Amino acid sequence: MTDKDIFGRTIQLFLVDGKPSGLRKATIHGWTGLVFVSGASAFGDLTTRDEVDRTGIYILAGPDADRSGMTKVYIGSGNSVSERIKQSAVKRDFWETAITITTSDDDLSKGHAEYLEARVIEFTAKAGRVTLDNGTNPETGRRRLPEADKANMEQFLANLRIILPVIGLDMLKPQPRAVSQTIEPVDQRTSGDVRFEIRHKTGVKAEAVEEDGEFIVLENSEALTNTNFVQQSYGGLKEKLVNEGILIAHEEGRMRFVKPYPFSSPSAASAVILDRNSNGRIEWKVKGSKQTYHDWQQSRAKRPQDRA
Repeated sequence: MTDKDIFGRTIQLFLVDGKPSGLRKATIHGWTGLVFVSGASAFGDLTTRDEVDRTGIYILAGPDADRSGMTKVYIGSGNSVSERIKQSAVKRDFWETAITITTSDDDLSKGHAEYLEARVIEFTAKAGRVTLDNGTNPETGRRRLPEADKANMEQFLANLRIILPVIGLDMLKPQPRAVSQTIEPVDQRTSGDVRFEIRHKTGVKAEAVEEDGEFIVLENSEALTNTNFVQQSYGGLKEKLVNEGILIAHEEGRMRFVKPYPFSSPSAASAVILDRNSNGRIEWKVKGSKQTYHDWQQSRAKRPQDRA
């Protein structure tokens, strides 16, 4: 898909009881898919909705107690989503958010729902952004649907991949090219991207690129450790990277990224690298220049005629 193929979408987010913490209903204009989102306090409201007592799939999501900073999800399907999600919720104590996916015209069959369930599990496992609580991964190829039905379900999934991040769940989002294509040399897989760098007075060096809203620190970047600064914001994240073997001991007072890692912001990345809270918009510079990330971003925001 090229930039010319990308077009706008209208997503409607309706607060059922008028409270942002209550039951929410999400739809895309022109799509029959119907998504409801609730926390534990609104779970009863969710499961009594007529639209949820239909064939579809559901997701239970919450913190992963075994992996700091990670989300754990369970994905299921059923002829009555309301009944199935209640059964699954009782068996799992990690979840904080419940999501149901059905249709406004109740046109999903059991075969459609099982196909969607298998594909969502497949996409989630491949993306690797969350921990899957599902014991087995159903094989999509065994969900035998007519060719036209498969095409319709793939379009359904395409819309689902758009709407889930809007309600706060990035589990289907593919990893950035700089992370997923590590078999290629770093210069090749980041070709065309602006490269950013930190060159600290201690000698620590780090490089990164930005892709699709994520700030990816590249492999062999270094990070300071044991600086005695208080890490109020990102100490837990750094501990997570160490525990997962992404950051390893390198030299005294330094660690090294053994593989690229996507951060939510330049500041999150610089805080881990400098071992202290920091403003990544200033710490990161365009490689080979003194232009900060902030100034680079501002220059891109200017109108074309102003950049001339």
